[in-house]
Amino acid sequence: MSRRALRNAAHWSLADGNGAPPPRAADVQATLQDPALAEALEQAATFGRLSDGDVRAMRAARRRNATTLGALALVSAIGIGTWSSGWFKAGPVPAIAHYETQRGQQRDVKLADGSTLHLSGATSLDVTLDDRQRVVVLKQGEAYFDVAHEPKRPFVVHAGDSATRVLGTAFDVDVARGEVKLSVYRGRVRFGSASYEAGSVEVPAGFRSRFSEGVAKAPTRFDATQQNWRQDWVDTDDMRLVDLVDALNRRDGPLVLEPPRALGTITLSGRFKLDNSQQLLGAIGAAYGFDVVKEGDKLKLVATVD
Repeated sequence: MSRRALRNAAHWSLADGNGAPPPRAADVQATLQDPALAEALEQAATFGRLSDGDVRAMRAARRRNATTLGALALVSAIGIGTWSSGWFKAGPVPAIAHYETQRGQQRDVKLADGSTLHLSGATSLDVTLDDRQRVVVLKQGEAYFDVAHEPKRPFVVHAGDSATRVLGTAFDVDVARGEVKLSVYRGRVRFGSASYEAGSVEVPAGFRSRFSEGVAKAPTRFDATQQNWRQDWVDTDDMRLVDLVDALNRRDGPLVLEPPRALGTITLSGRFKLDNSQQLLGAIGAAYGFDVVKEGDKLKLVATVD
């Protein structure tokens, strides 16, 4: 704000509410140079927008102490105009960084805090880093997180209605149909409801859990030393066939069409290689009673006719 504008604001603010004329220019000049003004300016960001009653009260106080409180009244006058124009604001809003991959693509992301993210295909997430915490919103797909240890800045991954809270560890989050899957490779995490309600569990390294219907299931053990989807493998227990199809469709190769419900709900346990969709589904179909049929560049699962 220019000195002329400050002088005009001072004339307005020091004027009596009943229409009394403003003080002389010399008085205004003294007010502008008063150390109380500098102090008042530092406090102005905490004032908020003043009501008419607040202004009248400050004018009354000015009459009791014309010099110092006149400077405060000047700041109030400035604040009324500049609050709405955006002068007095909280700190800058942290920027949200968006990362995504297409089907068949994988991507490594290095964050400013030293953490690394490895995104599977057809994955989308947002990252926000601020002074208090580090937040990731995993919208779809699967990602592996290797989190830099910062005790004063928790790292939280939101996926669906779940939240995974850590300080420094390595883990994998998979947004599946109707549930979120967590596998912990290093450290220990708190996994459960994003609303901090009951239903969360602590999951140590070498264990995994699932979150559905507002509750995280009891962790079960798995071999964290084995290769995972980053090396074209999946190791699972009670995995629905439809979720395996989704995992295959994040990768290169022919798109697998949505399986019939009766087939999609088949549950699988074991370790599967993901680099050849047709071969893998053909082997599973031979055991569970369905065929893999090519339709152009797509694959279709068809129940075997007896």
